Amino acid sequence: MQLFRSILVHLIPATIKTNMKISQEGLSLIKKFEGCEYNSYKCAADVWTIGYGHTEGVKEGDLVSQQEAENLLEKDVEVFEKAVNDAVKVSMSQSQFDALVSWTFNLGSGSLNSSTMLKKLNNQEYDEVPAQIKRWNKAGGKVLQGLVRRREAEALLYEGKEWHEV
Repeated sequence: MQLFRSILVHLIPATIKTNMKISQEGLSLIKKFEGCEYNSYKCAADVWTIGYGHTEGVKEGDLVSQQEAENLLEKDVEVFEKAVNDAVKVSMSQSQFDALVSWTFNLGSGSLNSSTMLKKLNNQEYDEVPAQIKRWNKAGGKVLQGLVRRREAEALLYEGKEWHEV
C-alpha cells in the first residue's frame, strides 16, 4: 500500500490541490471580528445577522445560544472553505487560505469570484494579494474602521504575520 501511495504521489501533477480546511487561527480571526451576538441585529450593510455573522434566514427577534452560534459558524465556514477551494487554482499556505476564507466569509463568494484579488492570486502574483485584501473596507459606500482593521488583520495573516494586535 505504501509503495502504491508513493507511486501515486509522483504521478499526480503538482497543480492539483487538496481541499483545504480553515485552521483554529483562521477561526480566531473570524470570531474576533464578527463577535458573537445572541440576538439578531442589522449589520452595517443593513442585513439581519446573528451569532458569528450568520445571515441566512435570520429575522428580527431571533435568538441563539452559544452552542447554536458555534454550530452556525461551523456550517457557514464550510460554505466559504468550498468557495475558496473552488475559486483558487494555485497552491496556498494555510495562513493564505485562512485569510481568504475570513475575507470571503465577510464579503461573500460573489465578491471573491469577481475580485481583482482572485485574478492576481490565480496569476501567482502572491505579493499583490495583501493590497487587494485591504481595498475591501467599505459598507454602504462608507469606509468603516472595523473593516479597515479586519482587512489589515487578514492581510497580515495572509503573509503569515502576527495579526492579533490589529
